Amino acid sequence: MEVNATAKYMRISPQKVRKLVDAVKGKPAEAGLNTLKFMPQKAAGMVEKILKSAVANASQNTELDVDSLVIKNIIVNEGPSLKRFRARARGRGSRILKRTSHITVIVAEG
Repeated sequence: MEVNATAKYMRISPQKVRKLVDAVKGKPAEAGLNTLKFMPQKAAGMVEKILKSAVANASQNTELDVDSLVIKNIIVNEGPSLKRFRARARGRGSRILKRTSHITVIVAEG
């Protein structure tokens, strides 16, 4: 049985989130939470919050054993980009893309 939790439109680049996802993929949920808690990146806090939500979904909706949950997969997709402009030389402007991410955490028993 798989349970997932999704956070959409997170204001961080998907590239930055994907860097730390491999550190927790495949680990037990409790070990993954401990690993994320001590990572200094901004994305670690976001992924930790989504992982807690997935564990809560598993215990509440399907009544799975929380202690035996394993992080099966974490999917990071690109969301829409906020487009901003910065003033440059000679009256020009250059585009700044403020990227967003859709993060999905899938946990399974086992």
